[in-house]
Amino acid sequence: MGRQATSAYAEEHADRMSAVVNYEPEAVELREVEVPEIEDGEALIRVEAVGICGSDVHQWHGSHSWPVNYPVTLGHEFGGVVEEIQGSDEFEAGDRVVSETAAEIDETSPLSRRGLYNLDPSRKGFGYGTDGAMARYVAVPIRCLHHIPDDLSFERAALTEPCSVAYNAVCGNADVNPGDSVLVLGPGPIGLLCVQMAALSGASTVVASGLPADQDRLDVAEELGATHTVTGDAVEFVDGLGDGLGVDTVIDAAGVSATFETAMDVVRPDGHITKVGWGPQPMEYSMDPVVQKAVTVQGSFSHTWEIWEKVITLLGTGQLDVEPVVDRVAPLEEWRECFEGMHEREYIKCVLTPNE
Repeated sequence: MGRQATSAYAEEHADRMSAVVNYEPEAVELREVEVPEIEDGEALIRVEAVGICGSDVHQWHGSHSWPVNYPVTLGHEFGGVVEEIQGSDEFEAGDRVVSETAAEIDETSPLSRRGLYNLDPSRKGFGYGTDGAMARYVAVPIRCLHHIPDDLSFERAALTEPCSVAYNAVCGNADVNPGDSVLVLGPGPIGLLCVQMAALSGASTVVASGLPADQDRLDVAEELGATHTVTGDAVEFVDGLGDGLGVDTVIDAAGVSATFETAMDVVRPDGHITKVGWGPQPMEYSMDPVVQKAVTVQGSFSHTWEIWEKVITLLGTGQLDVEPVVDRVAPLEEWRECFEGMHEREYIKCVLTPNE
């Protein structure tokens, strides 16, 4: 997993560190691993904050639907300080940064050359393809780094990644405009951030839909800009809005495939559905309504450099508020309590601080 610790920092300090390691399917624990060595074009980042994503919890339970290079340190939502760097004129030791998630890409592929490296088939991300940031240090390609403002806390900056996922889904792939009506399915962290992005984009009606057990999260959705929330029949609710033809855009941020049927029922003819939530279950549903309604169905995955820069600006100006989404900030040693709390829906989002 970790490369041999031969960096100047590792030689001067202890070459071991604690890390939350997914060492085999359905098996995660806090382990001692080697401090990573950096190579030319990389930076060693001292991790100050790392968010726990639903994907981390899925790997913990073995319920994920993507390949994992075991053993691997979890964590892909992070910010920290450059400890050591090789081969950069843009960054230097001491810089405050966040990192994109595309840890390994083929920079010569047609998609990467178009700036769509997030869709490069060979892409490997932190936390499943290569070692992530639930540790004191992580090695990061310099191309992944972004500067952050001095007054942006690391706990907030660590959410740049999920905010970028939401930005890409709502502002990029859905193209929400002022006056639009939007329904967001699934009030998890991404769904809640999609609510806020829709509100920031000027949507006049933003509906957040969830289960009765999601009421606390739907209350947060209202804080973030939802004009309506619903725990019952979303189709019946949408039928009573506007002209009754449905909403302009549906953002499906739920982690189940069945919600696509709901999305098709509530979207208006010539409307738009963007699916950003993973749903690996088989979908026993006719696609005929897609044709009958002439609906655009769009997948949304990951993010790009430009999106990160826009999100950092929004976080820095305070236009994007992630405080209502974060329930707990805890040291790395309390990772299990945080994972369990998110799995049991006690927490929406937890952030770990490996260097406190």
